[in-house]
Amino acid sequence: MNLLPKTREDFTQTEYWNSFFQKRGKKTFEWYGEYPELCHHLHKYIKSQEEILNVGCGNSKLCMDLYDVGYKNITNIDTSPLVVNQMLTRNKVIRPDLKFMQIDACDMKQFENGKFSAVLDKATLDAIYVDETDAVLKYVQTYWSEIDRVLRVGGRYIVVSLLQKHILEGLLKRFAVNNWMFRVVRCIEAEEKTAEDGDRSLPVFMVIVTKFQRLPSQILEVCMAGDKMIRMNSLEEIQEEVFSVQKSALVCSGLTRSNIADMKEVSIDLYEPANNKIPRYTIHILDQKPNRENGRYAAFIVPQGRETEWLFSTEPGRKKLLQSAKHDRLAIVSMHRGHIYKSWDDVKVELSGNIRNFSPNGLKNKQIPFLSLGSDVGLRETIFQGKSDLSGDFVVEEIKGDNKTFRRLIFLSNQFVIQSEALVKIVKGKNKKVEKQLVPTFLCCQHHLYMSLGLHFIKSMNGTKSKKNTNCAIIGLGGGGLCTFIHRILKDTNIIAVDIDPSMLKIATDYFGLVEDSRLKVVIDDGIKFLKKALKNGQSFKAILFDVDSKDPTVGMSCPPTQFLEQEVLDAVKSLIRDTGIFILNLVCRDEKLREKVLVDLRSTFSSVVSYKLVEDVNEILYCQNVAYDGKKWNDAMEKSAKHINELLQKEQNYSEIIEVQEFLDQIKI
Repeated sequence: MNLLPKTREDFTQTEYWNSFFQKRGKKTFEWYGEYPELCHHLHKYIKSQEEILNVGCGNSKLCMDLYDVGYKNITNIDTSPLVVNQMLTRNKVIRPDLKFMQIDACDMKQFENGKFSAVLDKATLDAIYVDETDAVLKYVQTYWSEIDRVLRVGGRYIVVSLLQKHILEGLLKRFAVNNWMFRVVRCIEAEEKTAEDGDRSLPVFMVIVTKFQRLPSQILEVCMAGDKMIRMNSLEEIQEEVFSVQKSALVCSGLTRSNIADMKEVSIDLYEPANNKIPRYTIHILDQKPNRENGRYAAFIVPQGRETEWLFSTEPGRKKLLQSAKHDRLAIVSMHRGHIYKSWDDVKVELSGNIRNFSPNGLKNKQIPFLSLGSDVGLRETIFQGKSDLSGDFVVEEIKGDNKTFRRLIFLSNQFVIQSEALVKIVKGKNKKVEKQLVPTFLCCQHHLYMSLGLHFIKSMNGTKSKKNTNCAIIGLGGGGLCTFIHRILKDTNIIAVDIDPSMLKIATDYFGLVEDSRLKVVIDDGIKFLKKALKNGQSFKAILFDVDSKDPTVGMSCPPTQFLEQEVLDAVKSLIRDTGIFILNLVCRDEKLREKVLVDLRSTFSSVVSYKLVEDVNEILYCQNVAYDGKKWNDAMEKSAKHINELLQKEQNYSEIIEVQEFLDQIKI
C-alpha cells in the first residue's frame, strides 16, 4: 500500500509512473479489479474479433487475460517507456500479437480516424482527471477528443472508474448530451474481491458510452445490481444513483473500521434493482461498547407489521433491543409494504450479502446469526389504497401474525407511524360463513387510554350527581379509534369529533367501524376555526381533546401542528372549558426547547398543568384546567376514574389496556 500515490497530483506525472513500476518490478498492479471480476461486463460490450485500444495499460494483466480468451486485436498504450518495455518482454513469446506502444493518449496521431471498435480505459481517466483546474480540464478534453476521433461510429468507450463527482459530471456533459448512448454499471464483483482481501473498497463502476451520429432522444441507463438496465430521465438522476451507492459504500467502510457506540445509529435503505423508488428493506445499525460476554454481531429481522412498535420504530427502543440481544453490534431489519416476502429463509438468503457488508472487521468467514420474534415474517394485505388531498397517499392494510389480525391506516409519507389501528376478530356468521368484526374497545395507541382517563376524571372532579352527559370536542378524527373507544366505554359522554379531511370520515366509517349516532357526531372543519366559531356562539365543553398530527416534518413537534398551540387558540380553549372543564393535549415533541416553550405557554394560560409521559412512547399527555391544582383532590379523583375504567374494560370480552393506577400517579408531574 505504501507504493500508492501520496497526493493526487502524482497521478499525472510520467516520472511518478516510471518510479512506481520500477519499485513494483514484475508484480502486476490492478486498479479496480482484474479480468475475473470485470469479464462479465466486458464480454457484453466488446466482441472478440473487434479492434480494441487499451489506454494507460500499465502492467495490468487485463489485456493478457483478454488475449488468452480470444481477443487477439488489442493495442495497448502507456506514457511510461519502462512499463511498455516490461510488457513487451513479458509477452513477446507467449503472446506475440499483443501490441504495446509508448503513446500519450492525448496525442494518438499514429492511429487513423475510426480505427477502433472499442476503447478500454481502466482507471486512466481517474489518473489524469485529478481536479478541475484549467490545465487538467484542457488535457482531459483533448484526451476525449482523441478517443472520439479514433473510435468508429457504433463503437464503445468503456471506462472503469470510481466516478468521483467531477468525473461523472464531466463524462455526462461530454458524451451524454452529444449523441452518445450513456450507461453506468456497478462492478460488484470487483468490490467483493477487494473486500475478501480485507479491505472495503469504494464502489467500482463501468461507464459504457456508445458513439452515434445522431440519437432521436437521450438514452441514459444504469444498473446498480443484477443485470437489468434501468432507464433514467435526466443527468441528475444518474448522478443521484451513483452518489447513493458511493455514500452507502462509505458507510460500510466506516462500519468495518469503527465501533459507533458513542454515535447515532446508521440507517440504510436497500432497493431491488428493478425498483429503485420504494425501499425493500430499511436497516438500522447500532453498536454498544464491546463486552466479552456478548456476541460481536447479529441481524434482527422485524416481522411485517411490527415495525411500528416502540421497540423497533424509535432509536431508544432499538437501543434497548440491542442491549437485550447480547451483541456488540446489531443490524435491525424492517420490511416495507408493497413487496412480497415468501419466508423467513428467503429473507435471510436475500439479506445475507448486505448484512455481511455491515459487519465489523475480522468476521469475514464467520457465520452471522439472524434473530427475530420467531420464524414468521408476518403477512401484510392491502385492503384499500387511496389518496387524500390533505394527507397524501395512504393504505388500509391488515397485518397477520401471532394468531391476531390488525387493521391499520398508514400515511405513506410516514410509513412507520400507525395513524389508526383496529383489532379484527374472525367469527362464524350465518351458514357458518366466516366474517370479520372489529373489537370496539381495542386501542392501538396507549396515549388514547390516558386521554379517555382525563375525560372520565373531569366528571369525578365535578361530582357524579348530575345525570347530564359530559360533552366533549375531539380535534382530530383519524380512523376514529379514540372516538369509538370513548363512545363504547364512557356511555355518559357526548362527542363532537372534528377533522379537516373528509376522507378520514369515509375511512373511519368504511374500514374502522365508526358509527355516528345521537352521542357521536363528526364535523368536517378546520379544528381552529371550529373552536373559534364555538366560542363566538357561546358554546362550552367539559373537555376538549387535541389529537392532531402535524404534516410538517421539518418541525421537531409531530403532534399537534404548531398553529394549534398559538396563544389565540389556547385562549379560546381556556374560555370554552370554563372553570369546570379540562383541556387534554397529546404532545409529541422531540425538540426539548420547543417542548419547554409549549409548557411555558400552557402554564401562562391555564391555572394548572399536569403531565404524564408514557414510558415506551414519545407521547406526553397534558391535563390543563382553569382551577388551581389540589393534589389530594386531583389524585383521589384520578385514582377513582382509573379504577372505574379498569372495571369497565374488564367487563368487555376483549379489552386492550389496563391502567396501572399507582404507577400512573407516581409518574405524573405538576
